Amino acid sequence: MPKTSTDTKRIVVGVSAAVAVIVIVLGLLTVGATAILDDFVFFALVIALLPFAIINYMDYRWRKAIDEHLPDLFRSIVQAQETGLTLPKALEEAAKREYGPLTSELKMMTVQISWGAKFEEALMSFAKRVGTVLTQRTVPMIIEASRSGGRVEKVFDPMGKFIQSTLLLEKERKTQTRPYIAIIYIALFVFLFTILMLFKTFFTNMENVPILITAVNSSAGLERTFLHLTLAQSFFGGLVAGKMGEGSVYAGLKHSLVMMIVSYAALRVFL
Repeated sequence: MPKTSTDTKRIVVGVSAAVAVIVIVLGLLTVGATAILDDFVFFALVIALLPFAIINYMDYRWRKAIDEHLPDLFRSIVQAQETGLTLPKALEEAAKREYGPLTSELKMMTVQISWGAKFEEALMSFAKRVGTVLTQRTVPMIIEASRSGGRVEKVFDPMGKFIQSTLLLEKERKTQTRPYIAIIYIALFVFLFTILMLFKTFFTNMENVPILITAVNSSAGLERTFLHLTLAQSFFGGLVAGKMGEGSVYAGLKHSLVMMIVSYAALRVFL
């Protein structure tokens, strides 16, 4: 999974937002402020959110792969230092192995050191490029261990175990939150089923009920209102699912898109 730079994210967000605005403006010029405009707005939202959701997921997978390979890296450093190599040399030897996306970052760090950069500066640059929580926690410990001297390999062994324990706890947390994410999806499906049943039974002969005629001009007005409510529930429910499942609101955009598309398709097809 390739790394997604900040500039790439900005370009994707800017282009998708511009295209979404163009779609909405096109809808206003062609159909005006009618019920059909909802379709243009919906597709504009999908266009605006889908690229960013994909980029964010790719970045999440890259960061996850980095964290998962850190214990293997520390084990390699310990093995190299036990043979008598210094810490910079141990990192250089470790960079020759395969650690997924972490390998390219290690090679970049060793190149910086070979060009004359200080070991601490190369490590700080590595932590800044990667930007994961675990690297930002472990790099200062590596720097302090390098400064203190002595048997530095004794620091890496418990550090690797700490990272492994953190990853296991993260997996356990995700497993425990899956039922709550499922509840969000189930709540949406129940809401959709209730709307469909109301329209198939109660609102079928709505024109014969004077109170409803006063409240709503037609069944089309109710359909449009329920469409807006369903899309809003799908969007914000997806954000909540992302926050609970992965600890990030942005990670919930994929849930929001799935639920919005399902809701839109269900209401358009069955109503």
